[in-house]
Amino acid sequence: MSVRERKERERANRHQLIVCTARELAESDGWDAVTTRRLAERIEYSQPVLYSHFRGKREILGAVALEGFAELTGALRAAAKGPAGRGTVAALARTYIGFATDNPALYDAMFSLDNGLPFAEESTPAPLQEAFGVLRDHLADYAHPDEPGLFVEAFWAALHGLVTLTRAGRLPAERLPDRLTLLVDRFVSR
Repeated sequence: MSVRERKERERANRHQLIVCTARELAESDGWDAVTTRRLAERIEYSQPVLYSHFRGKREILGAVALEGFAELTGALRAAAKGPAGRGTVAALARTYIGFATDNPALYDAMFSLDNGLPFAEESTPAPLQEAFGVLRDHLADYAHPDEPGLFVEAFWAALHGLVTLTRAGRLPAERLPDRLTLLVDRFVSR
């Protein structure tokens, strides 16, 4: 291995360490606790080293969010292994809700905080497009043929609304399974 390759590998490892540490800190103490000073202390590098990887917290949030979208995509793909139909759509909905419930700080980085990632644009990063694509692939049969993307956006928005309102205590958590059944029944009519 050349010196250049070793340095690139070390840089990639440091980059991943920053992302993982930010995520761990956010999950334990919330995103307000994630500062460049605290991250630098935790990873035992100086703040300038941190800034050589990221321009600030927003870019760190974006990197954490991209990692989250890749994980969400994997979870959705695993849930969609069954035959096409209502059962698979219900499994996708439960998986999405479960992911958000199990990873609240990660979910916030993906959807609620300013992470600098564009949604529904040409420049939308691949991990975001792939997560949306899993839903699109399994809901397209139920959508209007001219607007399958709009249909999936509405389904995703409904799931996000359930997550957000349940987490905020605005909707009782014990009724979440009933809401998911209702949602799937309304979107998947056959």
